[in-house]
Amino acid sequence: MNLSGKKILFLSANFFGYEKAISNRLREWGAEVDFYNERPSDSVFSKGVIRVNKDFYFKKINSYYQKILQETNAHSYDFLLLIKGETIPFFFLEKFRERHPAAEMIYYSYDSAREYPKFLKLYSYFDKNFTFEPKDALQYNLHFRPLFYLNEYGASLENSPQKFDLVFIGTAHTDRFVIGEKIEEICTKQNLRTYFYYYAPSKAAFLLKKIFDQNLKRFDVKKLSFKKLKHAEIATMYSQTQAVLDINKPFQEGLTMRTFETLAAGKKLLTTNLDIKNYPLYQPENVMILDRKNLNIDIDFFKSTFKEIESETLEKMTLDSWISCLFVKDQDDYWKNNHSYFTNFTP
Repeated sequence: MNLSGKKILFLSANFFGYEKAISNRLREWGAEVDFYNERPSDSVFSKGVIRVNKDFYFKKINSYYQKILQETNAHSYDFLLLIKGETIPFFFLEKFRERHPAAEMIYYSYDSAREYPKFLKLYSYFDKNFTFEPKDALQYNLHFRPLFYLNEYGASLENSPQKFDLVFIGTAHTDRFVIGEKIEEICTKQNLRTYFYYYAPSKAAFLLKKIFDQNLKRFDVKKLSFKKLKHAEIATMYSQTQAVLDINKPFQEGLTMRTFETLAAGKKLLTTNLDIKNYPLYQPENVMILDRKNLNIDIDFFKSTFKEIESETLEKMTLDSWISCLFVKDQDDYWKNNHSYFTNFTP
């Protein structure tokens, strides 16, 4: 893959350093990347207002994007990459198209249109639209491209002392705490060693989310951690465990980043996402699917060895493959042809 000399304007919300990894890898492939946070601010107040009442924040958002237009006015871009697009105003996309008519505009979403209806209005502005959500790809005729793993996780295949049988590291949202508590209780009864790390950006951010999310009212604040772990730290934790727990949002079927990181690390996965059965990376020896309404764990799952993932599938799970899919050639022939939503669909 060669992006040598290509100029890319990259807009994305900050999401656990993945935006930096994407920017760095694009630069390693020869591209010049101008990155801007999609949000004017990552303060607790700003995030809350954007989620609840974007109109209240309208002037600041518009001013921020006018500033981006001014700062990039003299540049000639080959690509615009937008990830998520929760905040971006439509006038910015229109102005970018006017100023860079030859540029290819690429959109990617790691959330569902059901959760963020604004996505539906974004698609028409872009030359290529990608989503990690299979239902959205089918319903709105989008390219389907699941997420990826970073190299730090592949490296954790190295042998380390096994301190735990099951680890969970994730942001505090939806019913994660409720499910996590039940899983921890089941594991304790079966003498399985566990480690649970529930993250929130700050106590204020958590309390704000708690107002709008009924599930969080049952969350024990004492079990929250406010330190954002680095990928190297998470990869180290994964290297010390038999398996990793994944609790997806109940209204999403797209696979989490955790899914790819866990399997790339050669670790077993316990997940509440039933849709994983439809992916080529699924192997029952490596993945236990949990019913979030009737949680149960088969202890024998922890006794068997991890089954190696096929090299083609593992390669498709990489960040390089994700970038190639967006900028070079879509991978619908692989991801859609290996998912029952698309193969069983009758128009």
